[in-house]
Amino acid sequence: MTAKSDDARAACPRPGDLLTIGQLSARSGLAHSALRYYESLGLIQATRTSGGQRRYSRGTLRRIAFVRAAQRVGLSLDEARDALDRLPERPAPSGTEWDRVATAWQDRIDEQIAELERLKARLTGCIGCGCLSLTRCALHNADDRLGRAGPGAHYLHTHDPAAELDGER
Repeated sequence: MTAKSDDARAACPRPGDLLTIGQLSARSGLAHSALRYYESLGLIQATRTSGGQRRYSRGTLRRIAFVRAAQRVGLSLDEARDALDRLPERPAPSGTEWDRVATAWQDRIDEQIAELERLKARLTGCIGCGCLSLTRCALHNADDRLGRAGPGAHYLHTHDPAAELDGER
């Protein structure tokens, strides 16, 4: 068995070690800039060395995995942060705590599925239509009341074109 070089030891920290931003980037698959952005949003936290370098606890990897899972189900970074804020700081939430988050995510996924079903129904109506019209297409111009007033920047006029369409003036 050969001894590891100092470089190899630096790349593979021991369990209690803090991770550098490079190590966290390599382990999480996120760019350094993304990690700094996550930190600015309060999604992850770093301590600083006396030289100002960031150091992350190993639990940060779990937080990043959580954020990326949240993004995959369509949550914004703000929503992911809100969910993380409801979880304890210790490394692993309890089953009950995870169940609360998972239930909220399931509701969100159900909403997304319903929205996609509505979009699918509209798109199905477009197949074979052939209108290719941005002024009449129910998919691209859904409920566009101002479009009936004709072309142009209607809100730059002195009157309210939406009221004019409704017979008011």
